[in-house]
Amino acid sequence: MPIAAFELGDALLTTLAIFFFVVWIWILITILMDLFRDHEMSGWGKAAWVFFLIFFPFITALVYLIVRGSGMRQRAVAEQVEAKKQFDQYVQQTAASASPVDELKKLDEMKKSGSISDEDYEKLKAKIVS
Repeated sequence: MPIAAFELGDALLTTLAIFFFVVWIWILITILMDLFRDHEMSGWGKAAWVFFLIFFPFITALVYLIVRGSGMRQRAVAEQVEAKKQFDQYVQQTAASASPVDELKKLDEMKKSGSISDEDYEKLKAKIVS
């Protein structure tokens, strides 16, 4: 087909076909992510769903969305809650650990108050800096 015969209608149909293909891939990825997010389903069950998704993709995707669609949201929300919880723990742990500058400041205050000797100050300072 020469390029001159490619009209506006053909371009719109091509764009529409590409759009639906991208949506289809998105649905398949979402279903696969949900399958492997579910820790209650056995490996054989997951393998069966993947098998049918490969060989009978349209029917299997529709059946999956009908049968397991309500649980997809619950599993996604649970995963997001767990990720937020882990992130919050990481932030709290990181914020709680003192930086070397803070430790040196505390060490200097201890030296000025006489809590530690000059020898101990130099040893601890070398340990912090290294």
